[in-house]
Amino acid sequence: MRAWLPERQVYGPEPAGERDTEGLNRVFADAFTDRYRRDGLVGVRVPHLNPQVWRYALLDAGPGAMLWRDEAGHVVAFNIAHRSGAEGWMGPLAVRPDRQGAGVGKTIVRTALDWLLEQDVATLGLETMPRTVENIGFYARLGFFPGHLTVTLTNDIVTRGHQAPALLSQRKSAAGSQALEAARDLVAALAPGYDFTREILLTAELGLGDTSLVDGDGRLDALVLWHSAPLAEGRPKDEVRVLKLAARDPRTFDAAIAATEAAAARVGIRRVAVRCQTRFDDAFRRLVARGYRVRWTDLRMTYEGYPERHPGRGVLLSNWEI
Repeated sequence: MRAWLPERQVYGPEPAGERDTEGLNRVFADAFTDRYRRDGLVGVRVPHLNPQVWRYALLDAGPGAMLWRDEAGHVVAFNIAHRSGAEGWMGPLAVRPDRQGAGVGKTIVRTALDWLLEQDVATLGLETMPRTVENIGFYARLGFFPGHLTVTLTNDIVTRGHQAPALLSQRKSAAGSQALEAARDLVAALAPGYDFTREILLTAELGLGDTSLVDGDGRLDALVLWHSAPLAEGRPKDEVRVLKLAARDPRTFDAAIAATEAAAARVGIRRVAVRCQTRFDDAFRRLVARGYRVRWTDLRMTYEGYPERHPGRGVLLSNWEI
């Protein structure tokens, strides 16, 4: 005689908001901890994300932030889809371990995929762990193909001897508006249609970090959007994380990294983390020569027909994670 089991249903999508942070955090931590365990990293326990980081991700995504619930009303899966002008990407996304293998993953990816395509993005991508062949195969069957690695590099800097950094937060009123417009023009010059304005403004509004600026001859030569708020809940501020970087050439790339290090020193943080796409091999070499050490790798995957736009000259690093 078979024991009776309640029907296992999944309902959604519905908008994900700040009220859902606890449920999102629980699924995030459980799903990624389980993924590491299945990859052989048994001792790894993924912490909950800082609620302020969740707030940034949800506000940045807007209607692209979606979740699904089980029959009891608990969060069972989510996908946070972002659009920065013509650039679209997904992340984070996760399915609760007890509901994996039942098609929920396909549903949340296809739903976000449809939403991003409706936004007329030119680039559509995501990142996954390169050693996790199951994930790569899963996304490949949905139309995503592997591209370059994103390599996370960190450097512990000295906190003295830096020139005073030029920061967007220091430019008020008309000067601030002009700097924001110059930032928009710089990014569009490197990758037409891309626009990081919303992320820059949200970062300032939520007090998560700032934007370092490198001024040129009558124009902006480089910018770096960075966060200093801790990524994990309950942790101290221990690193400055680069989310977006745009530089016109190798020289201004070096100046942008120096400006970020100066900004980190200004707020008393010694470690700087840069997620560098290996498409920009010269930038990678310059970071290594500067003393940056490789800490982590992610595999960048893009949807068929929606590749990344790579500048012919210059560097454009766009983080596809929060």
